[in-house]
Amino acid sequence: MTAPPALSAPVTPDLAFAVTGVREERFAALPTLRFRLEITRTGGSPVGSIALNTVLRIDVARRRYGRETEDALAELFGAPEQWASGMRPLTWARTTVHVPAFDDRTAVDILVECPYDTELAVTKYLRAVGEGDVPLDFLFSGTVFHQAPGGRGLAASRISWTDGDTRYALPAGLWHSLTDRYHAGSPWLRLSRDTYDRLDAYRARHVLGSPDDAVRALLDSAALHHSGTSTS
Repeated sequence: MTAPPALSAPVTPDLAFAVTGVREERFAALPTLRFRLEITRTGGSPVGSIALNTVLRIDVARRRYGRETEDALAELFGAPEQWASGMRPLTWARTTVHVPAFDDRTAVDILVECPYDTELAVTKYLRAVGEGDVPLDFLFSGTVFHQAPGGRGLAASRISWTDGDTRYALPAGLWHSLTDRYHAGSPWLRLSRDTYDRLDAYRARHVLGSPDDAVRALLDSAALHHSGTSTS
């Protein structure tokens, strides 16, 4: 009796990823960047679909910084002489995108919200970097669905983190212009209810117009006291 022919293993698509551009998402409720991702099949079976996971990181060690920026980044990374051991990539976002079927190449958009919470390390970094490029790493994983051997349905194969990493240089000015358009140059500051009530009481007691005026008056008073202490 002749044995049936063995089915060949599914030919997993070989994929290459490249981020080719970025623009503001004009009508989002929150400040959002839209990155254009091009995916090319360099071998294997045509793609049925992809459930693509993306981790976006800022590779902070991959650029130079001026003295003013070094001072602004000291809270995150310490003194510049410590940066060789203290600088680590900052994770900005994690997202999942559905990629429809394609043969040779396709393009999809990755939407990334831009935080303006001043307590977040990513926001601290992006606010400190006013010029030049922000060095980004896009790390990909997920599942690619493709034709099974002999055309018998679909097979699924994993995309590992090391298969599709790609870099992109984001103009820092784009983040600043986007967040300024949403927040009018006013960073968001989290306060406890008790602290806010004390600040508002100070504002009312000194007949100041806004919480911003109250904070400014307190900072000016502290600076004056520090100056007087230093000269005494």
